[in-house]
Amino acid sequence: MKAFKKILTGLGIVILILIFGGFLLLNQLRNRAIPDYNAAITLENLKGSVTVYRDSLAIPHIYADNEADLYRATGYIMAQDRFWQMDLMRRITLGRLSEIFGSGMIETDHLFRAFDFSKKSKMVIERTDPSILSCIEAFSDGVNQFIEQNRKKLSFEFTMLGYKPESWELIHTFNLIGYMAWDLTSGWDPDMALFELSQVLPDTLFKELIPDMDLQKAYVFPDFEIDGRIGLNTSMFEGAKAIDELGLKVFEASNNWAVSGDKSVTGKPFMCNDMHLGLMSPGIWYQMHQVVEGKLNVTGVALPGAPYIICGHNDDIAWGMTNVTVDNIDFYLETINPEDSGQYLLDGEWKDMETIDVEIKVKKEEPVIRTIRYTHRGPVVSSLKGIEDRVISARWLGSDFSNELVSVHMLNRAGNWEDFRGALKTFVAIGQNIVYADRFGNIGLQTSTGVPIREGAGMFIYPGDTSQYDWKGLVPFEELPYSFNPECGMVSSANNKTVGDDYPYYIGTWFDQPYRINRIREMLSEKDKFGTGDFKRMITDQVSAFAKDFTPVYLDAIPSDSDGLYGEARSLLEEWDYRMSAESPAPLIYEIMYLELTDALFHDQVGNERMKYMYSEGARNLVHRIREQGDSPWCDDVTTTGIKETFEDNIRRAFRETVDTLSVMYGDNPSEWQWGDLHKVSLNHPMGSVDIVNKLFKTNRGPYPIGGSYHTVCPYKYPMNESFVANHGASERHIFNTAAWDASLTVIPTGTSGVPASPHYLDQTNLYMNNRFHADYFTREAVERNALYKTIVRKP
Repeated sequence: MKAFKKILTGLGIVILILIFGGFLLLNQLRNRAIPDYNAAITLENLKGSVTVYRDSLAIPHIYADNEADLYRATGYIMAQDRFWQMDLMRRITLGRLSEIFGSGMIETDHLFRAFDFSKKSKMVIERTDPSILSCIEAFSDGVNQFIEQNRKKLSFEFTMLGYKPESWELIHTFNLIGYMAWDLTSGWDPDMALFELSQVLPDTLFKELIPDMDLQKAYVFPDFEIDGRIGLNTSMFEGAKAIDELGLKVFEASNNWAVSGDKSVTGKPFMCNDMHLGLMSPGIWYQMHQVVEGKLNVTGVALPGAPYIICGHNDDIAWGMTNVTVDNIDFYLETINPEDSGQYLLDGEWKDMETIDVEIKVKKEEPVIRTIRYTHRGPVVSSLKGIEDRVISARWLGSDFSNELVSVHMLNRAGNWEDFRGALKTFVAIGQNIVYADRFGNIGLQTSTGVPIREGAGMFIYPGDTSQYDWKGLVPFEELPYSFNPECGMVSSANNKTVGDDYPYYIGTWFDQPYRINRIREMLSEKDKFGTGDFKRMITDQVSAFAKDFTPVYLDAIPSDSDGLYGEARSLLEEWDYRMSAESPAPLIYEIMYLELTDALFHDQVGNERMKYMYSEGARNLVHRIREQGDSPWCDDVTTTGIKETFEDNIRRAFRETVDTLSVMYGDNPSEWQWGDLHKVSLNHPMGSVDIVNKLFKTNRGPYPIGGSYHTVCPYKYPMNESFVANHGASERHIFNTAAWDASLTVIPTGTSGVPASPHYLDQTNLYMNNRFHADYFTREAVERNALYKTIVRKP
């Protein structure tokens, strides 16, 4: 027994040692990538020294003697905080996700290999000024020096996924142009829905799904006029869902506006911007301030992997972006030679397709070979969607020459409106409405995108056997809509329709409904003078213009003598102020009722499989049209006989279903129901869906109850056909005070660091969730006064 006890004691000691050793190993893996922000950094190739101040949120303020040192230090500092995220984004652009995630990413890799971002990047690099290339080369060198100095201290993801990072190359930064342009391709998602629905619906129903642009009268540029020609077009297919699930969508929707000094309490312009994208962690933006004394002083948000401020301000001007929703992709049904599947018909002649075999490496599996075919327009994409009986090719603007990196390089240095517009002439593939304000008292708004000039109309695939529908070029920059110092003293955009019908070029179809822009302009009309407090209230506003429009229509249809739970729910809607607050029951009733109305209108005709398409912007446009016109063939329920249902019948059905559903979920007291009980947001890491990873490394946060919705200025958009957990929202909020840059405010939903164990991983989340902000320090005095950390970057 004594011997047995000694054995057990020995085993116990061994187990304790193993547990303790495992704990130490896990702790080391969790914490090894957290940098010491006060430690000196040594970098090769520096000409002078660089000082990096970080405030209490670890936002870097980088001061250098010259541009080469600035961007070399930027590469190192950014990689300190976000290197795995940078590596993930470059793998997306290269079509190399399967190497680290496995076979589930093969189709995504195939898609991005087909559009070949690197091919365009090589063309852009060849045409970029050497002085600008030298800045990006310095940035790449800084990233690579970080990799070499920290190979044993990289973030846990590299160890968990079992791979080592490769060197950062110039082309990886340029590839981000292609990625951002792809992210903004408005037709890739909604037109696939139209294409599939066109196969099963009668013409009378299908035609009603085409948005009626006459109902969208809130234009970004209400007074812009130009003479010229007109063309119409469309696109189709759904996007790469895996990228959205990784939380790496760059631009989806956004708000921006500015008021002139005449409408400002300071006598100088104020400007607001919040870009809407996936709410995940780490967030897509990296806050940063870059200074070369006497030459450059710029602050704002950068995209991890690129050295420049994408949106922000310098000494003289501020700028921010919203998605134009330009239609910049077309699809063509090709006629294939029955005797040679590698040829397609064009203008009466058989043309050879270009064929490329690509090898996709797959984690723990044999490589997969995929064949990609190209016509003169672009890749054949039909097989990517499982369409094997037809050959459909794509013409995409993102493959054409553009140079957004040069544009942001110049924006960072622009001193006035002319410099600003000059910088945007190469901002072609990433379609944005870019708001402007300067310290001299000017405001403006410029559409910056490539608008294809093409023939044709309708929402269908073009015939590919003729060059008639090939693009004839792009609308000249000088003919793109803009506004400068308008008489009304304000400019604004929110992904709404760009211009009126008299504009001679077709820009797009899938604009957001005008509810956010209408609410923004309503608030901008409430006062004569605006200050910081007003803009804080506006950018976090959750009053729904959509609900204000639709609720009276609902109430007219719901019997006023409804009793019991139905009567209580109706009263809550009747007394509602249209504020989508998390604590209120009315927003919950309203949102569920809209979904039930969508189901009542469409499900009987499209069925379960295609019902997912009816939660799109196109279907919302149709519901809006029915509300305006009062009736539609969609209102009749084909499963009933002897009766023809009206829009009001559908509303009443939706109301009953809503109350019945919510009473089961939350009880029989409607006044205690809360929108935030159902509507939440979580900030999840790309690897956080693996439960053990989340538990060991604390990668995810939430869920947090939230208000708002996709139709409020402060947006929290949820996947309607899947859950009520919001996956898109404001990725940053900026309020720029041109009279005193130090008085500007900002916040992001996450934090500076991408390392989950860092205290700065999600240290802005509470500010963000509570609609608060932090100071955006700009003058050196303010930066040094509020610095918590200081790093000296020096030569060896």
